[in-house]
Amino acid sequence: MGLNLGSIVAALGGELHGDAGLPIEGLAPLETANPQQLSFLGQPKYQSQLAASKAACVIVSPEMRVQALLRGTCIVSDQPYLYFARVTQLWKKSLGPAAGALVHPSAVIDPAAMVHPSARIGALCVIERGARIGADTELKSRVSVGENCVLGERCLVHPGVVIGADGFGFAPNAGAWEKIEQLGAVRIGNDVEIGANTCIDRGALQDTVIEDGVKLDNLIQIGHNVRIGKHTAMAGCVGVAGSATIGERCTVGGSAGILGHLEIANDVHISSFSLVTRSLPKPGHYTGFFPIDENAAWEKNAASLKQLHRLRERIRAMEEKLKRLEK
Repeated sequence: MGLNLGSIVAALGGELHGDAGLPIEGLAPLETANPQQLSFLGQPKYQSQLAASKAACVIVSPEMRVQALLRGTCIVSDQPYLYFARVTQLWKKSLGPAAGALVHPSAVIDPAAMVHPSARIGALCVIERGARIGADTELKSRVSVGENCVLGERCLVHPGVVIGADGFGFAPNAGAWEKIEQLGAVRIGNDVEIGANTCIDRGALQDTVIEDGVKLDNLIQIGHNVRIGKHTAMAGCVGVAGSATIGERCTVGGSAGILGHLEIANDVHISSFSLVTRSLPKPGHYTGFFPIDENAAWEKNAASLKQLHRLRERIRAMEEKLKRLEK
């Protein structure tokens, strides 16, 4: 099943240069697209691939219009990558709804759970007592939703996700550990996507909260009582310790870690493999790498590292003074 360029532009807008009736049979990257496929140029640094591409049509920015027209058919959009994302959505809709029952016969749903009639529940899912699943939300296979946890509307939860396992709470007791019962739940807003095998712990007393539009990649750990603000996105293997609060529109790179009880402002961007050890009260891009060492040596080096900028300025001032004395 395919679309033609005219139907794509009619649905999504954009400025078409070429035959509106040209059929599109697939979507592909510039370097591998064939004459029946649609592609896009997201960044000018890849424009060398544009001239050589065999794609039937390429989505480009206004700045790349001339180069694209030299190659052939194109759609001009202010945001080519966003336009391409919407083409993928349009393409999926053209394939029609998934076949089969909305609730797979192998799914186990407690009678006291509430699942909206439009929700889709995959094979081997478990939805426990008091859980609620909103309209048009889809759980892929082997998703577990714990007691009293809530998912909003239009969420997509990939295979193996666990929502509402106990948070990691234990009190020391004479060299052993006493369990702190986790009495909260997990509340997930609308339009949230959660990647495969990600775990979101229930709160100890208050709920763990994932707000609207959050996107979580695969293999992420969200500790108990964490709060993640609207439209924040996290890449794979991120770990967020308990009671951290993360603002809206943040991004967290793969394998980064955020310690517990910290507060991250809105519009903070954390590089992959960084370890966030303090609250970040201002928007911005943050990076934190440091070689592994014995802890005592690491702490001394870290303390020294914070003084390097001031030390550099002092050395520069001394060098200037020496130059003047030499004259």
